[in-house]
Amino acid sequence: MSSEPRLSELKSRAQLLKPVLRLGKAGATPEFLAALEEQLNLHQILKIRFEGFKEERKTLSKELAAKTNSLLVQQVGHTAVYYRRASA
Repeated sequence: MSSEPRLSELKSRAQLLKPVLRLGKAGATPEFLAALEEQLNLHQILKIRFEGFKEERKTLSKELAAKTNSLLVQQVGHTAVYYRRASA
């Protein structure tokens, strides 16, 4: 059996989380991506809130997952949850 958490487990863990980052009008700037990388390194699982780009959030959330090599666990409304296993 894999040591990776199941998607259902990640979703239940995400319920308790508050958004760590907010993606605003400036968009996915290099600074935002660096902050997202740093938070993934610290927490493995985190929630971000889309303050701007309400229409593009589905596309943007997938792009952020690809750029950070993380898993988009779920997207509900204006929030998205990401997971990346800690590097050994």
